[in-house]
Amino acid sequence: MPNESSINDPVARLRAEAARLAPWLQEVRRDIHAHPELAFEEVRTAGIVANELGRLGIPHRTGIGGTGVLGVIQGGLPGPTLAIRADMDALPIQEETGLPFASTIAGQMHACGHDIHTATLLGVGSVLKGMAPQLAGRVVLVFQPAEETLQGAAAMIADGAAEGIDMALGFHNHPDMPVGSFGFARGAVLAASDLFDLELRGKSGHAAHPYDAVDPIVAAAHFVTQAQTVVSREVPPLMPAVVTIGQSTGGTVHNIIPERVVLKGTVRTLHAPARDIAEAALRRLIAGIETGMRVSATLTYRRMISALRNDDRVLEPAVAAMRDQFGAARVAEGEPSMGSEDFAAFAERVPAFQLRIGSSQPGRQDRVHNAFYQPDEGCMVLGVEALSRIALDLLSGRR
Repeated sequence: MPNESSINDPVARLRAEAARLAPWLQEVRRDIHAHPELAFEEVRTAGIVANELGRLGIPHRTGIGGTGVLGVIQGGLPGPTLAIRADMDALPIQEETGLPFASTIAGQMHACGHDIHTATLLGVGSVLKGMAPQLAGRVVLVFQPAEETLQGAAAMIADGAAEGIDMALGFHNHPDMPVGSFGFARGAVLAASDLFDLELRGKSGHAAHPYDAVDPIVAAAHFVTQAQTVVSREVPPLMPAVVTIGQSTGGTVHNIIPERVVLKGTVRTLHAPARDIAEAALRRLIAGIETGMRVSATLTYRRMISALRNDDRVLEPAVAAMRDQFGAARVAEGEPSMGSEDFAAFAERVPAFQLRIGSSQPGRQDRVHNAFYQPDEGCMVLGVEALSRIALDLLSGRR
């Protein structure tokens, strides 16, 4: 059982505990990396998580939100419930790293580091299980499916994953930060994400006789161009927004005007007013194109996830804990990102904070969602140490 000195000065103990786990973390991570699973298909990964939690003596439930897993560590004293969340799903990308533990499944890869996240949270569970008697409260370990589709958090919450939770911690590896560094931002830190599918239907015909047809490709080109004015001319410049067309499909050969074109895109915003402005503007532009270009349009617009906001009630003690553990120089405040994260679904319900964990290997300039992505595995030990220290402070009543 921990002695009083480990409660008052946890730095050395947490560092030693995390370092001790390094070989196991690497083994688990590489196994998951070699067998990536897409959204809501994380059956094998969830099985690994459940087996490891069982080995650690951590009570757990499976099948939450489909393939999610919840582990519970009960502290020795009464107090609040803290959720710590990691995502488990991979991406539909063909891995090109050439690593000995590269993906064995064609067209699927852990190109965002969710294998890193899963192993890290297992490590946090191991450390906090050993320190449970001194925790004032309860820790819920949330192993979530389907983050890449922005659907997994909502599915787990619908199955009760947020019930009884008072605050939440999230984390993500960051290849734009060197391993050994940590980061955070205040307020809205990741963007709301909306998706749209637009079908423009014209009248097919011979390319030599466009006057006998209604060309949906030209209409689509006008929409793509006009959509860029939503950000430049309608959203206030101090409210960041992005409108991107990610897919355009239409036509089959050189000399036929097609019957239809399908466009797929995304809207990212940090502020609720900008989100409303962007959607309304796109709908208005589409109505104008229908009239002006003689096409008919069907728009499916889906609001997927709100902006992720860091709450100062969790951020401030978390950052203080990090600076106590690692020193102020290694914990830097940064800027928001227009990327999105469905951890926001938890943050909408309880005060929450997402930690950035540096994962860049020396000499590399990796980016997530890339076929060559190779995070530094050392970020797992550091992540275990960091998240365990934050949890210890949040559930100790010392702050």
